[in-house]
Amino acid sequence: MNTIKTILLKLPEYLLIVSVLFYWISASVIFNPIAIILSAILVIQLVIKNRTLGILIPIVLILVCCFMLLALFSEFNEFPTFNNDAKELLFVGLSFFIGTILISGLMLYKYSNFKLSN
Repeated sequence: MNTIKTILLKLPEYLLIVSVLFYWISASVIFNPIAIILSAILVIQLVIKNRTLGILIPIVLILVCCFMLLALFSEFNEFPTFNNDAKELLFVGLSFFIGTILISGLMLYKYSNFKLSN
């Protein structure tokens, strides 16, 4: 059980980098400064493991994801009927944003319990 917890606590930064890369690819823009800055911040966090930054990043990501969930539901309400496009929007959007919130919560837990000796 202890090894599962250890593995789970090492994953958040890597999964968030994958999430940023998914956003970068889905935006279809080669030079995307937001994605570049987000991935650079996450890589820096992987290297230095700063507790303050480790708490600040997931809080900001959770707030942004909550805002984007509101935008997702607003976009969903524009569909006149519940068709395949609406299903795809909800499935991909909810999976992406709720997954990012859960991973950010795991990262928040990791750095809120982060010992000063690490």
